[in-house]
Formats: sequence, structure tokens, C-alpha cells
Amino acid sequence: MRKLYSYFRSSAAYRVRVALAVKGLEYDYCAINLLPSVSGHKQLDYLALNPQGRVPFLIDGDVQLSQSPAILEYLEEQYPETPLLPENTADRAYVRQLMNIVACDIHPLQNSSVQGSLKRDYGLDADDVGRWNIRWISEGFKALEAVLSSSQHTGTYCFGDVLTLADVCLIPQMNNGRRYDVPMEEFPTLVRIDAACSELAPFIKAAPKNQPDAP
Repeated sequence: MRKLYSYFRSSAAYRVRVALAVKGLEYDYCAINLLPSVSGHKQLDYLALNPQGRVPFLIDGDVQLSQSPAILEYLEEQYPETPLLPENTADRAYVRQLMNIVACDIHPLQNSSVQGSLKRDYGLDADDVGRWNIRWISEGFKALEAVLSSSQHTGTYCFGDVLTLADVCLIPQMNNGRRYDVPMEEFPTLVRIDAACSELAPFIKAAPKNQPDAP
């Protein structure tokens, strides 16, 4: 049986949950508690499986993968029946550009290990870290808003009226933005796309509040 090691609040794991739901792929949910008081990702049995000690981690038969972009690309190629990338090469690159603004530029700066280091190694308090999060999420959202609000590709979703990996990555990051009190009124296109996606069954199924380990 397919397995996904996940934490309900992880936006990287959230992306993979959405893609699995869109493609109709069932899996066993294996909860890894990332709270510092538990640190399930640092337990020896999990590190033996995934030496980086992060989530998500996917097991699909003989395939074992960490890193959400790699997992998303694997799912796209292995299970192409419900595609999340356009057919045209240039269009696929455009969608990857959008997803990587989130996955490569915005999200890593909100990672729990980075936030822990800011507090532990640099003496930032909770308010300082909150300002850090707002700054860097806002910077990335400004870029996404500028691209999407001016692109002829933008429709109901990030790329026309079909879901793509851009939406799969955007909506979990929008959830993070709300958690950190980012001023969303500055990003009307993102808010509109988020609202449209959030009504869809795969996004509802994958939402943090609907996971087995959600409090």
C-alpha cells in the first residue's frame, strides 16, 4: 500500500496530499509530529527511512522519495491520467516557474528548522519571527500577484480553468500566509484563485484541519 509520511500543518506535505487527491490515489497516512516537544522527524526509525528527517516522504511500491517537488513530478509522470502540467513545453515551464516561486523561494524561509534557528542562534523572539514570516511571504506573493494578474494564462486557476501544480503549491502557502497574518488584501488575484481551489474536493480532503493528526 502507498504510504505518505506527513504532518498536518506542513505545507510541503499539504501539496503532496492535494496532488494525490486530485489523481485519486489512496494512501496510508503516517503522521510525523514536528513539534519540538515531540520531534518525531528526529527519531532514529524515521531517520533510517528518510535521512533528511523531513516531511513529506512517499513510499509507492519500491519507490521511496523525499522533497515535495520531486514527489509531485514523480506522481505526474507515474500517474498521468489526471495531469497537473500542461501539454505544451513552454506552458509546462511557466507552471513550474509559479510552483517554484513558492517551493524554492517562499516556503524554505518558513521552515520550522529555520524558525528554530532564528530563535535559538540569533536571539529573535516570537514577534521578530512573525515579522520575518510576513516579510518573506509577502515578497514572494508580490511576485506571484504581478505575474498572475498580468498573464494571459491566468483563468479560474493559475493556468486557465484547469488545476496545475502551480495551484497545488499556491494554496498551502496561502494557508501559511493566513496563519502568519500576511495582509492578503494586497494580493487579490491570489485570494481569488485560493477561494476557487478551496471549494474543490481534493483541496478540502487535503486541508490541514481534515488530517488524522490535526488537533
